[in-house]
Amino acid sequence: MSNVDSNLSAFIKAVTENGHLWVLSDDNEYVVVDSIEFENTDVMPLFSSEQAAQALCIEDWAGYTVAKIALDDFFEQWLPSLDEDGVLIGIDWDAELTGAEIDPFTIAKELADNEA
Repeated sequence: MSNVDSNLSAFIKAVTENGHLWVLSDDNEYVVVDSIEFENTDVMPLFSSEQAAQALCIEDWAGYTVAKIALDDFFEQWLPSLDEDGVLIGIDWDAELTGAEIDPFTIAKELADNEA
């Protein structure tokens, strides 16, 4: 199993068990950054724990807060929008903003498989 697969598996397991995930928010705006891997592509970092998300609320992102998103809401509302807009998902990035960039469809499939 690759490191990306391992990280994805751990992320899916954690958010499924918790029933929610975490994003960085500034009022109704959410952190979206340029992809390191793909030109002209945006990535939204998502986190499986509040602590992991909070660790990025420093320096340029000090004005952001951590917001909890119910997994049902994310699955039904967020994933279709992210997919439609061509935004990738960055799972559990570290303070250097490194980590996997994954297609929303892959996340949806893994969530659906894990809930079955």
